[in-house]
Amino acid sequence: MAFVVLLALCGGVFWWRRHQVAPVAVTQAPPPPPSPVAPPPTLAPPAPAIRHPLPASSAGGLPSLDGSDAYLDNALADLLGRKKVREFLHLEGVARRFVATVNNLATDDASASLWPVKPTEGRFETEARGNGTVIAAHNAERYAPFVRFAQEIDARRAVALYVRVYPLLQKAYEDLGFPGKYFNDRVVEVLDNLLATPTPAEPIAVKRLAPDGGPPGSGLYVYDDAALETASAGQKILLRMGHDNAAILTGKLREIRAQLVARPPAER
Repeated sequence: MAFVVLLALCGGVFWWRRHQVAPVAVTQAPPPPPSPVAPPPTLAPPAPAIRHPLPASSAGGLPSLDGSDAYLDNALADLLGRKKVREFLHLEGVARRFVATVNNLATDDASASLWPVKPTEGRFETEARGNGTVIAAHNAERYAPFVRFAQEIDARRAVALYVRVYPLLQKAYEDLGFPGKYFNDRVVEVLDNLLATPTPAEPIAVKRLAPDGGPPGSGLYVYDDAALETASAGQKILLRMGHDNAAILTGKLREIRAQLVARPPAER
């Protein structure tokens, strides 16, 4: 329906322009100047090389992307256990959720509505410190169950599953608006961004940012340090979890990165 509306709008604009041209008096036109010599065509730059190639998936019979939920549900249950999959993951459209979230983590906006991981229970906790506000020490406890879950994942098996279903993820990435781009290169970029998360002294100072027209103290919390506030969405998530939790998760991310980019040549 949206496509039809856009076609109608474009057609309407084209019609309006054709019928709004002012009439021009007919006069004897001077001879046209000689046509300039056209410059040689500019060659398009070559497509960027794939920086982090994966081995071709040997898994036969992968489903279509839109029909992959049940397949991925079973594969993730085999890797993680059915109970943990149900507890921590959103499985509806999980391939698209995963690709969109990974892509967004290194930007300034990673919408929770797209996460393949269920939001952490509880509320973000702060406490007064001097003349300001800091993240409360016990806030990190909210993330402990998820951190334990992530810590127990076998990085080698996880990457093997990733390689097996990679054609689905690549298709989802191209559908997201990146035709011709290689998703695994983006994955490595995002991993490097997360591994570069700063480690400020704790507790970390925060402040409320009042919404437009709203009373002071009624908006969302932001980091008081401008450098932290301009960090990527993924880095902010790690900062909010607390140093110890972040250290465990970045350790697991290093394992995964090593599996992705430092495999023996025979496995490439």
